[in-house]
Amino acid sequence: MAANHVLTVRSLYKQILLLHRRLPLDMKAIGDEYVKAEFRRHKTAKKEEVQKFMDEWQNYAGVLRDQLQHAETGNPPVGLDMPEERLDSLSQEQVGQLYELRKETAKPNPFMPPEGAS
Repeated sequence: MAANHVLTVRSLYKQILLLHRRLPLDMKAIGDEYVKAEFRRHKTAKKEEVQKFMDEWQNYAGVLRDQLQHAETGNPPVGLDMPEERLDSLSQEQVGQLYELRKETAKPNPFMPPEGAS
């Protein structure tokens, strides 16, 4: 049973990193680091946390796959708005992680010239 679980986790991890290859470079870099940190952080999670963790990451992979399949441009529109009731259900730690992620994604894109530059 444990070996099967490990294979499932590794498969999902690999699937997400492969999906990230199709993102713009700045999004890929942030996404890869976040996924690596989250999977590392949950290596010793309790059984009840693991199921929720896996469900959420499988949902993420499915949504991202769908969005990338329907993208026709080099910069696919990816992501979803989080409903307020979902935000209210997050722990303080999760809110902090979300805030840090938001700050990171708001930084200027080092791969794009500043607006107005030709």
